[in-house]
Amino acid sequence: MNSNRRHFFARLATAGAAITAGVKSLAGQDQKLPAAPSNATEPFAPVVTPDLAKLPYKLVDGVKEFNLIAEVIQTELIPGRAMTAWGYNGSVPGPSIEVQEGDRVRIIVDNRLPEPTSMHWHGLEVPFEMDGVPGVVQDPILPGGTFTYEFTLEQNGTFFYHSHMAMQEMLGMIGLFIVHPKQAHAPKVDRDFGIILQEFALKPNNAVPNTLAMEYNWLTMNGKSGPATTPMIVKVGERVRIRLVNLGMDHHPIHLHGTQFVVTGSEGGRAPETTWAPGNTVLVGVAQAKDIEFVMKKPGDWMMHCHMPHHGMNQMVSMVGPISGMEYPKDDPAKKQVPGYPQDMWMVMDEPFKGKPETLGLRPTWTAGMMGMMTLVRALPPEQFDRIMAAKVQPTAPAASRGHTLVGRVEVIGANRLTVNHSKVEGWMDAMTMAYPVDTPSVLSSLKVGDQIAATVFDGDMTLHNIKVVAAGNK
Repeated sequence: MNSNRRHFFARLATAGAAITAGVKSLAGQDQKLPAAPSNATEPFAPVVTPDLAKLPYKLVDGVKEFNLIAEVIQTELIPGRAMTAWGYNGSVPGPSIEVQEGDRVRIIVDNRLPEPTSMHWHGLEVPFEMDGVPGVVQDPILPGGTFTYEFTLEQNGTFFYHSHMAMQEMLGMIGLFIVHPKQAHAPKVDRDFGIILQEFALKPNNAVPNTLAMEYNWLTMNGKSGPATTPMIVKVGERVRIRLVNLGMDHHPIHLHGTQFVVTGSEGGRAPETTWAPGNTVLVGVAQAKDIEFVMKKPGDWMMHCHMPHHGMNQMVSMVGPISGMEYPKDDPAKKQVPGYPQDMWMVMDEPFKGKPETLGLRPTWTAGMMGMMTLVRALPPEQFDRIMAAKVQPTAPAASRGHTLVGRVEVIGANRLTVNHSKVEGWMDAMTMAYPVDTPSVLSSLKVGDQIAATVFDGDMTLHNIKVVAAGNK
């Protein structure tokens, strides 16, 4: 297995993984359950937000009641690159709110951050007292405090919620707020997706973004960088809408391969059809939303990415020369004589994603061409589409015959994660120190730093299974 690229990023992040210890994450709790539809005959396609959950609600006297929890989050941009950010309900970005025009909503915001926060509903026309601007509209929500927002939705379109504290925005505090129309827009789409664009400045050996930075080295779609971004799956010939939202410091020219599209809406709502014009690149400015629609006529695994050259890289740093373990660039004296060499790197890391249904059937080495703000729109024939959808419903368990044994020393015990300094796991991972999710979080209470453990790991799966202490530590 070729895992050099994963190792490269993991080594840059080794110390940063330790910072994540003790941080609370709600990724596995009930907040991740999708919201039930408001009725059985919704005239629209539900929005799919790859790598993000939908925020559930309960119906209270005819009002859809949501609960958003502002908190510190432990997340991962790609396998091996941990990040400690701020978000909502265990997620960066936060879970998506999906409702319908005319709904009355009540959103209870709990602040579990160490400082005051607030909540703004970007693009939504709400009563002044619900606008969320601290000081101007309301007192900030203090640590441990709660504020309840309630309003009736009188618009439809792609909106978003975010903290109205500027630096908190740069730590990840945003989420989609989708309002469907009372009747679906024409022409009706078959698939509807939502993507949030963000950027983070992470220094080597530091997992906390530098919110004062003006240059960014990790560019994400729904909180993941390529190749960890989950592809969007459609059938050939379907009409597709993709909702793009940008909240950061950079504008992003988003380019889609394989087809032309029209821009049908923004954070201001649906655009008149007379304004639609064909194109394949749309500039999504800071604090903007852009809806694009297209019919994917040609089958293929089509890339969608930011066309800013530096935004198509991970851990963007000045290239100082070949780095050990990369396929390219090579430490070749003759090549070093060529002006400009080296420029780009080529590192394959297919293995961690083999268990993800949305990647089934992709060409080997596909991961080497995916970095930064990149994802795929996979236009598939019906039979292949159906196979992937079936695999999502009933994922294949790791095969026992492909299990490996990991042996190492516990360095940090975090929230549902374990940082381990381990020896080489033949066919799976080189020797390194890295934070891994665990299959049974309750086992963490029986461990201590310094313990020597053994665990089972599987191809295409970064989780530690069947953790056992083989030698107690001294700490």
